[in-house]
Amino acid sequence: MWFFDALASGFQRPTDPGRLQWFRIVFGTVCTLRFSLAFGQGGWDRFAPGSLSSHLAEQRLGPARARFLITVYRSTLIARTAAALALASGIASRLALLLVLAGAAMELLYLKSPNAVRYTLLTGACLLLAGDLGHGLHVEHGLSTANTWAQCLLVLITTDIYWNSAWQKIHSPQFRSGLYLAQWVHVYTQVREKLPYRRQYAIPGLVRRHAGNLTARDVRLWRAVAATVITAEIALPPALLIPETMPYAIAAGIGMHTAFTFLKPRQLLTFSGLTIGTYFAFAA
Repeated sequence: MWFFDALASGFQRPTDPGRLQWFRIVFGTVCTLRFSLAFGQGGWDRFAPGSLSSHLAEQRLGPARARFLITVYRSTLIARTAAALALASGIASRLALLLVLAGAAMELLYLKSPNAVRYTLLTGACLLLAGDLGHGLHVEHGLSTANTWAQCLLVLITTDIYWNSAWQKIHSPQFRSGLYLAQWVHVYTQVREKLPYRRQYAIPGLVRRHAGNLTARDVRLWRAVAATVITAEIALPPALLIPETMPYAIAAGIGMHTAFTFLKPRQLLTFSGLTIGTYFAFAA
């Protein structure tokens, strides 16, 4: 298996640099979408004079640093979106990547739960370590050691994300029992018309009607879903590394992340998009 051969050789085993070039395109595209969405739903006016966000920034950062953040905020939103588009297009890729990471890191200063930002920075750092990011939308295939180290890191990160997530779910009786998912869908069904930003959620009506009533049958159904998710998260990394099972693993992973994204499209767009993008790294 190429991954273990690469580890044994001190990352001197040649791999196809096109794998990381494809991930660069996916990474830039996902960041472009994420940054574009940040303009809406109050994002552009986040630090308007007298706003709660401005007040919280002053409390957290101090007046001087908060004032600097407020001054550069809007221009950074524009610059990072342009940089993400340039990265996806392969224009000055390394400089564009640095600007994207800096623009994403800005969100650490004001988001309450910046998990998506950390994941963006982590996978983006792997791209920074790649020796051949390619140019334009053309993907170059061949054999080279330029991206071996970065590719192995992406595989390790995705494996850790999946297995750590499975570990936490296994140790959560509420999730294993199906009660967490049943309660989440039930509450959403009851309050969805009152939510200020309903587009942040996209649970299909069929699911709400037949699995959102918190009955014993619903809980059993969601218990089966929970067991399926845990099994998939454990099995996907090794299955992605084996050529014979890789196509099935890709299909299963895309299906799983599509279902995740239906729960919270805006919040999970980055995680699902980037994680699926890392599948390119699993092939030599």
